[in-house]
Amino acid sequence: MNLNGKIAVVTGAATGIGAAIAKGLVTTGAHVIGVDLSEAEGAADGVDHVQWDLSQPASVERCFLDIQRRHGGVDILVNNAALASEIKPQPFDQITPEDWTRVMTVNTIMPFLCSRAVVPYMREKRWGRIVNLTSATVFLGTPFNLHYVASKGAIAVMTRALAKELGGDGINVNAIAPGMTITDGIRKNPAYSKEMLAGIVKSRAIQREEGPEDLVGACLFLVSAGADFMTGQILTVDGGAAFH
Repeated sequence: MNLNGKIAVVTGAATGIGAAIAKGLVTTGAHVIGVDLSEAEGAADGVDHVQWDLSQPASVERCFLDIQRRHGGVDILVNNAALASEIKPQPFDQITPEDWTRVMTVNTIMPFLCSRAVVPYMREKRWGRIVNLTSATVFLGTPFNLHYVASKGAIAVMTRALAKELGGDGINVNAIAPGMTITDGIRKNPAYSKEMLAGIVKSRAIQREEGPEDLVGACLFLVSAGADFMTGQILTVDGGAAFH
């Protein structure tokens, strides 16, 4: 795969899935910009790391204006950043309205704002790729995480609607639905016990833990020429727990 000359932005690229995807895109020859609220731990991964808050409209506009000034625009956007590993599973009636609003705001408004920022450049070039990260929980009806599942369900339908809206502009919009992915954040969250994680592994056709590196191939495919006639689709990468 050759993406030489393409500018790719991955949100939430400091750690976990975002970091793995950003490093994977580097191998294609693209110039990869990783945007994250946190500082990236690895400085020698070939990714141009930028520390930025993407939760507010004005901040998103400034970030992408800066990228446009430095690089001319964005060809590939991977909307990965979200609240996930830090969320504590709990019954829906124990979720406060404040927690619901926080999760929905971060997980749905950020991809909307970032997509809105990059589309004008993509339209001008009549070529663009947007890859959203949703979740296999959307298809499994996973309990005790209602605000997270609802937010990822929103991303799934946003992907389909945006694909219809942008298809005529040469912009493909697809999504990846990971299963429970073992990141440092998940390992540090005491709510995810060894027994719970073992149960998730047992529910899969491929019975092993899922790591961030398992999502890289799907993303590289979706931004490649091999997916030129593919848009509005959701690739489930969870080891065969959800068949969609």
